[in-house]
Amino acid sequence: MAKRVFLIVLDSFGIGAEPDAAAFGDEGTNTLGAIAGHPAFHCPNMGRLGLFNIDGVTVGQKDPAPLGAYARLQEQSMGKDTTIGHWEIAGVVSPEPLPTFPDGFPPELIADFEAKTGYKVLCNKPYSGTEVLKDYGEQAMAQNALIVYTSADSVFQVAANEALVPVPELYRICETARRMLTGKYGVGRVIARPFVGDCAANFKRTTNRHDLSLKPPRDTMLDLIRKAGLDVISVGKIYDIFDGQGLTEKIKTTGNTNGIAFTQALQTRDFEGLAFINLVDFDMLYGHRRDVAGYAAAATEFDRFLEGFLPGMREDDILMVTADHGCDPSYTKTTDHTREYVPWLVYGKHVRPGADLGTRMCFGTIAKTICAYLDVDASTLDGQSAWDEIRC
Repeated sequence: MAKRVFLIVLDSFGIGAEPDAAAFGDEGTNTLGAIAGHPAFHCPNMGRLGLFNIDGVTVGQKDPAPLGAYARLQEQSMGKDTTIGHWEIAGVVSPEPLPTFPDGFPPELIADFEAKTGYKVLCNKPYSGTEVLKDYGEQAMAQNALIVYTSADSVFQVAANEALVPVPELYRICETARRMLTGKYGVGRVIARPFVGDCAANFKRTTNRHDLSLKPPRDTMLDLIRKAGLDVISVGKIYDIFDGQGLTEKIKTTGNTNGIAFTQALQTRDFEGLAFINLVDFDMLYGHRRDVAGYAAAATEFDRFLEGFLPGMREDDILMVTADHGCDPSYTKTTDHTREYVPWLVYGKHVRPGADLGTRMCFGTIAKTICAYLDVDASTLDGQSAWDEIRC
């Protein structure tokens, strides 16, 4: 039968601060620890796969006989953002952080952006995505202006009301920004943030978000798998994160529930290769908004999905569940991502149950292991394959 790997990224599902977390301002953070005690959290299926058996996890009940292999992965890249987290998962470590702009973007850059787009810019400083609408949304509508803001991540975000700036126009504006933001201004992502509403009390971001990412600096596992003639299917914002590079199919989603439904549908389809899924609501709706209850409920929703997905796996299917960074919803010092270890759960009929891989340096362990299973040469990727340790 065809070999299929379902790689699911629970966006921001960290499991405890990494040793260098203090250098990132994140000492003591723990996303899983923050949600595990909430009444809305119920994740027996992830527990059965070995989540609570992972090194350093002190919450939940350890399973005496986990169904899968499991590990704690430590990021090797110098950052805690979505872009380089996913690049590292795909086998490319970023030794230098992507540029950030804690004081906003230089005036000359903003002036050039205004000249090229024909729109006035408001804000231009780090801001919460929901608060920036409350503080600048009405002014933006009155002046038909764009709200440009950033965060602790390497991002250039552009918010505009869909009633005044149609979504295709906002995408065009962001494409202009992407062309401008290179070199020392080369942020990881330019993000279109459309919103609706007519006053601060009812402004709401829509699902028409669109990310324009830097292309990875070299081939990732996606390129290698595609060049081997296999399928590389993206679900959710994976396409945006890699700027489409190395992908054979794109499936757009509107959030976790929709992404889970598409993943269930993919399970019944015939393909050979990799389905790479990102469930963004953990990060976007609950982590950054410091919503412990919402985050816990999202984890429970995903766990319920596993209850049906695991029995439906085919003979040569492999399921991997991981994350790209943390975003501790109980950490109120900031509303940014947190520098945390991530879980790695691996399950399938060819995976040795209960294989404890301890703590591994580099998210690229995932890419190397996937390529080893798919018989794809991954010698150019960062990380070390664990396939020989978990195969049965």
